Amino acid sequence: MKDFWVYMMTNRSRSTLYTGVTNNLLRRVFEHRAKTTDGFTKRYNLTVLVYYEQFPDVRDAISREKQIKTWTRRRKNELVGTLNPRWTDLSEGWYE
Repeated sequence: MKDFWVYMMTNRSRSTLYTGVTNNLLRRVFEHRAKTTDGFTKRYNLTVLVYYEQFPDVRDAISREKQIKTWTRRRKNELVGTLNPRWTDLSEGWYE
């Protein structure tokens, strides 16, 4: 069975957040860090993984992504703080 991930990326200054969904978190974070795809994350240099959740069903993952995207920045910050209170890069060391 394939897993799906809802994740949040930010930049070094933590000024912008991006919420996405993927079926391969390792690959997708690498794409953001390498800036291989034009778009929001490349434009705002969002290369730091600060949050993720795993789901066995893609519908649940998409639903959660949509839910988070409706939240205020404050609520998103609180969510990140539940898993990652220091806002460290959770993908640090994945590609070494």
